[in-house]
Amino acid sequence: MPALVVVLVLAVLVPIETSGESVTGSGLRGLVTLSPTRPVCIEELPCSKPAAGVVIVFRREGGSVTQVKTRADGTYRLSLRPGRYRVVAPRYRIGSGITPQMVRVPRGRVAHLDFEIDTGIQ
Repeated sequence: MPALVVVLVLAVLVPIETSGESVTGSGLRGLVTLSPTRPVCIEELPCSKPAAGVVIVFRREGGSVTQVKTRADGTYRLSLRPGRYRVVAPRYRIGSGITPQMVRVPRGRVAHLDFEIDTGIQ
């Protein structure tokens, strides 16, 4: 029985890595919006909307790639190793793409970062 307790304690204390992602608490979360959503923006009507079901790709210097799909409300959350990443939204090649295009993931925390995707509507 004592050996089982040691194994359980070690399982809780030792960080585990899966799929190249760290489970030490580093990552990003936020809202992704599409803008503009119409050719002419009117004060009473929003000119942007949540980007539901959009795939966002994070490419780390050195080659690792991680992607996340936004929820119906445009929010996302993912674990990433600390470091710098180039960000793209492959489905949106028209317009200026996603902003920001370079991000830094801090060590030991999930940072809040919103993205905007230029739809190319003029």
